[in-house]
Amino acid sequence: MCAEIYHCAGFIASDPVQFPHRYTLKQDIEISGLLTAIMSFGNRKQIRKKADELHGLMGDSPYQYVLSCQWKEDFPAGVKDSFYRMLSYSDFHGYFQRLYAAYSRFDSLEDALRVHPGIPMEKLCAFLEVSAKSPQKKLNMFLRWMIRRDSEVDFGIWESFDRKDLIVPLDTHVCRVAHYFNLTDSETFSLKNARQITAALAEVFPDDPCLGDFALFGLGINGEI
Repeated sequence: MCAEIYHCAGFIASDPVQFPHRYTLKQDIEISGLLTAIMSFGNRKQIRKKADELHGLMGDSPYQYVLSCQWKEDFPAGVKDSFYRMLSYSDFHGYFQRLYAAYSRFDSLEDALRVHPGIPMEKLCAFLEVSAKSPQKKLNMFLRWMIRRDSEVDFGIWESFDRKDLIVPLDTHVCRVAHYFNLTDSETFSLKNARQITAALAEVFPDDPCLGDFALFGLGINGEI
């Protein structure tokens, strides 16, 4: 089964998920995971290079980095210079500011999201104040990391959410391969299409539809389809 081939520890070394795997503390994993996911677009080598730079700034504990407010100096508000592609220093200041506010009130980001309504994607979009009507590939990937359990790749540290409520992270590889296998009737990059692909995967993996994400992404990134 393709999902089993790609759903293994060997997947980690070449994937951005390697960065939150550096940590064991829940809060460190949450912060590393969210910021790494937000940066996960474009060339994978460049993603890893820039994510490594970010983690060099955050050091041994992203959680302590957030609480220390060192990010205010490293990522000054209002500085529109690029940190990674279209993400500016000011953008990262905003992400750290939200994380600081969350950890000042709650023990974890998981707890902070629970106050928002909806499925996990809608909760995270509300927290970040971004649209829940777009595919939000990067955010859905982060949620997969946090929620899917019994995985060598994903962490499963958010126990208050159900993996059945996850939406497949829709990128060009997943969309193309899903269309090839007739899991969707178009290659449109939309939330509707992401939901359609997720529903099709749920027919195969009813309790864990995003397990199928590994097969679709792996076949696509390796050029097998």
